[in-house]
Amino acid sequence: MTTGDDKPFTLADFQAVADLALDAWQQGVEHDWSVPAGGLTWSCLETADHVVDCVFSYALFLASRRQDDYPNWGELHALPDATAGDMVEGLRAVATMLSAVIRTAPTDTRAILFLRPQSTTGTPQDFAARGGHELILHAHDVCSGLGVAFDPPADLCARLLLHTAAWMREEPADPTGNPWHDLLTRSGRPRPT
Repeated sequence: MTTGDDKPFTLADFQAVADLALDAWQQGVEHDWSVPAGGLTWSCLETADHVVDCVFSYALFLASRRQDDYPNWGELHALPDATAGDMVEGLRAVATMLSAVIRTAPTDTRAILFLRPQSTTGTPQDFAARGGHELILHAHDVCSGLGVAFDPPADLCARLLLHTAAWMREEPADPTGNPWHDLLTRSGRPRPT
């Protein structure tokens, strides 16, 4: 693997993933967002809406400090007439929120990270990785659908791959040594050609 693969995934890494996604989505803002997002059945617009909700939810989870269950709040969704530009704006807003919550939480803070397959709490650094993982994969999905290049740096992907390894049910059967390709295949997505 590349150098940097033994370092933890950080808030700065999450912010780098958010910047990469925002830049890529902005490049495709004039494209047709009604097309499928990569190999998903959701459209690019629906996938973007989903990832905005996820990043928002992680900020809510960590800020709540709940450790027994998710906070008793519903999902965040765009209004029916939301545009691709609105999705970029929404992603920027929730990434800023999650970054602020992580930055201001004491390092020993714990909050619910997952309920399944078992209830698991995490630290602010874990929330940076959880947000980064969801965002990097769905940014890829949207960019694949839009035909926009999205190729995150290997060292960033290596830190994310390492930090999230224990959360995955299975590792890729045939690791390539390319952390980005391994992140994709571990999530059930095909390797780029």
